Amino acid sequence: MPHMLKTELRRTGIATTSIIAITFCIVLMMLWGRAYLLPHAYTYHEAEDAQGIKIHALVVKPESIELRAAERPLNEYHLYGMNGGFFYEDAVLSIAVNNDVPVKGAVREFGSGWFNAKYKRGTLVWDEVAGRFSIQVVSSADEIDVRDRGQYFAQGGVSMSLQDEANWSTTMEQEHLPAPDERRLRSGLVYDDSGLLWLIVTPTHCTAEEFRDAIQNTIAPGSKKEGIFLDGDGSSQLNSAEIKIRGDSRNLQQIIAIK
Repeated sequence: MPHMLKTELRRTGIATTSIIAITFCIVLMMLWGRAYLLPHAYTYHEAEDAQGIKIHALVVKPESIELRAAERPLNEYHLYGMNGGFFYEDAVLSIAVNNDVPVKGAVREFGSGWFNAKYKRGTLVWDEVAGRFSIQVVSSADEIDVRDRGQYFAQGGVSMSLQDEANWSTTMEQEHLPAPDERRLRSGLVYDDSGLLWLIVTPTHCTAEEFRDAIQNTIAPGSKKEGIFLDGDGSSQLNSAEIKIRGDSRNLQQIIAIK
């Protein structure tokens, strides 16, 4: 065989092998991505107010949210999202319901996420059929007002009353937010008048009033907005591609996941 022909065949063989290797690497990367990469269905927002309160938020459309049960720290889950409502040991003490199904147990079972334990408390509700958010002060999911009980989610907490500067602190007291005057890590949910939901955590130790003020000043400025306080202190945890806020890495019992 002439030398030039042998050289050409060798080059062709090398090129074919390279193409096969590259294709194999691409396939492996796609399979790895399916297994390990997360959907990025949010916009990351970071701010600091004049008092030095740092705010980290994930801004999402409501259809991207799912409330879930948990039993470990948030950072041990392969998802983006944040902590949910209040809990004690393994009992979920804030409403956490998707389509009339509590996240942890049976309907009307204590600790399942069907009740705001002990008190009527501000509960953020997404009514998919109506296409709107609301804050409803209720004791249980039975009291939630939506058009279709198969198309909503409801997350309990304590009302922020962002549209009521005169009475918000009284409302907070009536709904029994834990340790409002202590400087702790804080978390909350806020919706704005464009229909977006803000998942908010601060790693700054602050009072409830300082946290609320920071939200008023840095979240959707100029928009009409409303929201709830969620669990705080070491439970204030957030996962995103940009930052992980771990609180004290305690085990959570309920989380808000971006799907």
